[in-house]
Amino acid sequence: MATARSGTGVIDTIEKPSPLQSFIDKWLGAQPQQHVALMFVDGRRYPGHLALAAFEQEMLDAAYARREPQAVIGKLNWWMAELTAAPTTGGQHPLTKVLFDDDRALAIPNAVWLAPARAAMVQLEQGTAADFPAQMAAARPLHGALAALETMWWYGADASAQRAAQVAVLSHLLHALRRLSQGQAVKAQLHDLLQSWRESDRQPGPLSVFRAVESRHGRRLAMRAAAAPDSLAALGVEALQPSLLTTLQAWRAARKWLRACPSVAEPQAVAGVVSE
Repeated sequence: MATARSGTGVIDTIEKPSPLQSFIDKWLGAQPQQHVALMFVDGRRYPGHLALAAFEQEMLDAAYARREPQAVIGKLNWWMAELTAAPTTGGQHPLTKVLFDDDRALAIPNAVWLAPARAAMVQLEQGTAADFPAQMAAARPLHGALAALETMWWYGADASAQRAAQVAVLSHLLHALRRLSQGQAVKAQLHDLLQSWRESDRQPGPLSVFRAVESRHGRRLAMRAAAAPDSLAALGVEALQPSLLTTLQAWRAARKWLRACPSVAEPQAVAGVVSE
């Protein structure tokens, strides 16, 4: 049995050999800051939580892939068929098999499972939004659907996904900001992003441990880029070292998850993190 280890290499979070590990590695490659979160979410005890994060990465890769639209639609249609049948068959894809081996998956309406793929298809037909409010509105169907699925998985059907959806949209827009070429446009949008991030703190709903780390990382990156003389160049150098505050944020998110879901195992404090 492989256990999580710190460092810059790949973290093994589940038993090996496992087809799931390659998808976890792909997710960690896209979001290396989540290595911190894995100190508090045991992939051996909660493989479905990691599988759901990897599923989100698959949806995002499909939605934003630089491939022919017909190829993307074909992949999304395959996922919709897979998720429609999964409650009965248990799934064919390694991620689906892990997800639907968990009772949480069966408690989530099928429409919620299908919503991200449907939103991704609609997004393929949209043009590029011009201003920040339009960009927020264009990104919300897909990223909001993913946040709603994640929130229901972690916290149940009664939890609001409003804050998680806002964080997911802002994280996406920060990533997309690198495609701009005008420095002043980048500065202005970073200001809008940071303002919206501050507003997200007042919105209802919990964040998963992974979403909390994503939010902390994105906000740090946006603040650093906004303060830099060349904001676009600062965005291109994304390798922020995990800070004590990021670790503390992950630990606090895990504690909130524990309080909301009493059956969850107590997250262990790590060196340098002071218990409340």
